[in-house]
Amino acid sequence: MDTLRVQSLASQSKETIPAEFVRSETEQPGITTVHGTQLGVPIIDFSNPDEDKVLHEIMEASRDWGMFQIVNHEIPSQVIEKLQAVGKEFFELPQEEKEQYAKPADSTSIEGYGTKLQKEVDNKKGWVDHLFHRIWPPSDINYRFWPKNPPSYREANEEYDKYLHGVVDKLFESMSIGLGLEKHELKEFAGGDNLVHLLKVNYYPPCPCPDLVLGVPSHTDMSCITLLVPNHVQGLQASRDGHWYDVKYIPNALVIHIGDQMEIMSNGKYKAVLHRTTVSKDETRISWPVFVEPQPEHEVGPHPKLVNQDNPPKYKSKKYKDYAYCKLNKIPQ
Repeated sequence: MDTLRVQSLASQSKETIPAEFVRSETEQPGITTVHGTQLGVPIIDFSNPDEDKVLHEIMEASRDWGMFQIVNHEIPSQVIEKLQAVGKEFFELPQEEKEQYAKPADSTSIEGYGTKLQKEVDNKKGWVDHLFHRIWPPSDINYRFWPKNPPSYREANEEYDKYLHGVVDKLFESMSIGLGLEKHELKEFAGGDNLVHLLKVNYYPPCPCPDLVLGVPSHTDMSCITLLVPNHVQGLQASRDGHWYDVKYIPNALVIHIGDQMEIMSNGKYKAVLHRTTVSKDETRISWPVFVEPQPEHEVGPHPKLVNQDNPPKYKSKKYKDYAYCKLNKIPQ
């Protein structure tokens, strides 16, 4: 085991928490959150028959916010509920059973069950355990990290991803047109049908001192886009004008984050959103982000059609695996 699991710690700790979870005053959510105000990020109705309006809303939200929520996205609610149910059941298994899916100590991949994800600044830890595994493309799936218990885990994840493809395609097409490209060009530039869908289940157990800790500290996602399903417990925060706000949840919505690769490909026109997660004193928060990202060997840079003499490249081109290594190890890009 790489470290004591937060879930185990939470079950033992009723009043205090270890010092390594206590954030500095510049990060503590109790101090740094704008209380009493929820951030009304754009809500986009995917079923609106006015396709130009939807396209324009996606483009504006990607440019001005870096995040938005989509409703009426055609993923049946029961499909999402099954995904949530099997993820929750996995984390309720006995600890020894969960450890069978632990990320191997010598692994260069982030797949598997674990606690620590990236280099910790000042040795501060996040109040979260997680499970990572790829759900697309089929040739990349390593079922060693897919729980066999509950028995319906695989079916629920495959069903969810089947519906997710349509949402991903529509987002890429809209963002591509919004940049003045043909609708297929942005997705093709990112890797086409070989784009990886990496699922993460975040498990944030109740914490006796929620004002002092963060589930996940402030970051932008490495992906092109992230599609996130939360449970009912508030926890997602976004930075706006240098302040931290709770993001208002909309039932049955998908939360969309613009990630670093999308910002790079758009040469800065679309912005990756700076966000973090808080935890609850009384309830367990769980979220299911799917990171849509290039293959490790795929090179990403600004799209050639978006670069010219008047608009030079703002980002270096590099293989995605090299970008991810630098990001996780806090090495300047």
